[in-house]
Amino acid sequence: MAIKITDECINCGACEPECPNNAIYDAGAAWRFSDGTGLRGIIDFGDGNTLNAEETQAALSDDIYYIVPDKCTECVGFHDEPQCAAVCPVDCCVDDEDIRESEEELLAKKEWLHMNE
Repeated sequence: MAIKITDECINCGACEPECPNNAIYDAGAAWRFSDGTGLRGIIDFGDGNTLNAEETQAALSDDIYYIVPDKCTECVGFHDEPQCAAVCPVDCCVDDEDIRESEEELLAKKEWLHMNE
């Protein structure tokens, strides 16, 4: 699964620098797959979809910090627990019940995100 930030977020920003995949962005901030990863150029998602990793993507939230699910690995392969949840002063970084991934899937995602580093 991925982690999500709930609307209890106070926009303190404590979580953002803790993410090893640069999956956390400030409210209203655009994002890219290339931010904080080894992804460059055209990336293949393995399902027939491709995208330029440097292409700017629209913000997922205009009100609170947000986590890009396709970049979140729950810190698997980096830390013993999600670092955003560990540092959040209001406990608003929680499991996203809509996105379920096994440890193997999260490790594979980590390898994919950082393959060219």
